[in-house]
Formats: sequence, C-alpha cells, structure tokens
Amino acid sequence: MRHILILIMFGYGFGLAQAAESGMKLIQVAPQSYYVEGASALGSKENKNFISNAGVVIAPEGVVVIDALGSPALAEMLVAEIKKITSKPIQHVIVTHYHADHIYGLQVFADLGAKIIAQENGREYLNSDTATLRLRVSKEELAPWVNDKTRLVPATLWVNQNETLQLSGMAFQLLMMGPAHTPDDLAVFVPEQNVLYAGDLVFRGRIPFVGTADSVGWIKSLDSLLQVNAKTIVPGHGPYSTEAQQDLIFTRDYLVFLRESLRQGARDLEPFDEVYAAIDWSKYKSVPLFDAANRMNAFNVYLSIQNE
Repeated sequence: MRHILILIMFGYGFGLAQAAESGMKLIQVAPQSYYVEGASALGSKENKNFISNAGVVIAPEGVVVIDALGSPALAEMLVAEIKKITSKPIQHVIVTHYHADHIYGLQVFADLGAKIIAQENGREYLNSDTATLRLRVSKEELAPWVNDKTRLVPATLWVNQNETLQLSGMAFQLLMMGPAHTPDDLAVFVPEQNVLYAGDLVFRGRIPFVGTADSVGWIKSLDSLLQVNAKTIVPGHGPYSTEAQQDLIFTRDYLVFLRESLRQGARDLEPFDEVYAAIDWSKYKSVPLFDAANRMNAFNVYLSIQNE
C-alpha cells in the first residue's frame, strides 16, 4: 500500500504547458534574477501539469538555470522566455533534486551544451527502478508532452559538500540539505542577488507534499536555511517571497506539527485512521491542497516514525 501511495505522490510532480495557455513568464525577483511559476495545483491534463518553479540568473558571461521543469516542451518554452531578455548562452543548470517535475526538461539544456550540476545522492534516484517506472508511467499518461523521446539525464558535475562555485562569472552557493525532502536536496543561494532558490524544501501558499521525505532531516535543513538570511526566497512551488523567514517557518512548523501530532499513536501502533481522525487539523484546513495532500503526508510520516 505504501508503495502505491508513493507512486501516486510522484505522479503529482511533473508537467507541461503551452506558454500562452500556462501564462509562463519570467518574474523578476532581483536585478539579474528571475523565475517561472507553476500552478498551485495537482498536475492534470487541464493545467498541462505545469506545477513547479524554475529559476533563471543572468550572470555576466551567461545564464544559469535552477531546475529544468517537468518536460522537454516546458524547458523549450523556458528557453524561449530567456531569449526574450538576453542573448547570452545558457551555460549551467543546477538541479535542486531529482524529482520528475524538476528534471524531465534537462535534455533540452544538455542539448544546448549546458553543464548540469546536482547533489551526489541524486545518482541513486536516477538509477533506480522508481525513476524508470515513473518515466514509463509519465510517457503513457502525459503523451505527447512526455513521450518516447523523453530521457533521464545525469549531471555533468556531482557535488557532495557545500560549495561556492563561480558559474558564468557569478558566485553560487550550493547548500547540501538532504536527506530532507529528498536524499539529494540542494538549496542555491546567490549572494550578489541576495536570493535563495530553495527547491522543494519550501512550498509556499500550499500544503507541501511530503512523500518519502526524511521529515527530521527536512526540519533540520529548514533550521539551517533560516541562518542564510536571504532577502528573497523562490520556493520549488508557489510564488516568490520577500519574507523568506516567514515562509521557511511555515513549512518547518507544518512538518513539526505532523510529527508531534502523530508520534505517540505511531509508536503505540494505533490504527492510522483513528490517529488521524483525532488530530485537530483546523490550522491547516484552509491552506490550498490540504484535501489532496495532507492525509497522504500524515500517513507517510506515521510510517516513518514507526521505522525510526
């Protein structure tokens, strides 16, 4: 049952949109920093599954992209949007984590000659049966947007520690956060722009999807990011914010609430349905995607506590 839930969870995380239909546009968050914002919804044929964000930084020598969106077609649209504001080449793509909604567009950037940078632990997912099965299912359910030409693309540079890299003439701080939301989370801080691209460590304006996350590690990672003191934060999902601390705290507090509310019942092996029904969820019921995500989040955290 748990594996079925996990696969369903992964199914929410990929997408595509025609630019005119999706409203894909670059939103400026700092002098040389931008992002495109996916819909705050579950992926569907109606919204073309454009549900995640991608960052764009126009550095002195070229363009650095953070995450590649959920299909080659979406990535091509992002390239078109970038060309509207600069003629500089796209030289690097930083992957915040190897989940489908962030990586299915990588082949477009690789074909342009961009170097792909990711956290070392992403290799495990990339080479897993889960990744292969997820792509197979995506090709069936999301054709023609994800199709037989869509492929998984490895990084050209794998990092295994916090590093400050000079990319296209600008400094990018790569912060190792996993295991948290995934085993291979990277947060990207651009000091010159004072912008933090947080990936799926932060969901803004919606209930996060927890999936198979390490909730303890995720909470620790958010505590760490609170020390960065970025002026602007771009989450993996949802609108950007100039109240970075508040948004980091929202995601952190939700995870803490899940763990504290479920801990005793999970340890006492009480039936999940009874534990869930006894919790007062009123604080979060009005947050978008509560109905779609919260029960599954709680179930996965309940299982993870039993395995600790």
